[in-house]
Amino acid sequence: MKPGQTEDLHLREYKMNFHMQKLRQGQAEATQTEKCFLKRLHWMRCPKCGSELTCERHGPVEIDVCQACRGVWLDATDLEAIVAAESGFLRSCLHALQRS
Repeated sequence: MKPGQTEDLHLREYKMNFHMQKLRQGQAEATQTEKCFLKRLHWMRCPKCGSELTCERHGPVEIDVCQACRGVWLDATDLEAIVAAESGFLRSCLHALQRS
């Protein structure tokens, strides 16, 4: 890492922890500024390992793929498109999710 990058990472982590703690303390309604900040921190980041996600097109569906852990992430509309083209197991999974 270059000098300064370590400090940037620590500051970013501190800010994220501060905002998450604030939300957990009963302030469920974040301000618009806080929402924008949290979105910028997490946008196109892997929920599993935090690495950057890339978009890959597979037929009519665009999925987000983590290049580090190879996790695959779908939006709800992507899942619906897959299920519409698929029958059987995936369709029953989607129906189970919709019931809960």
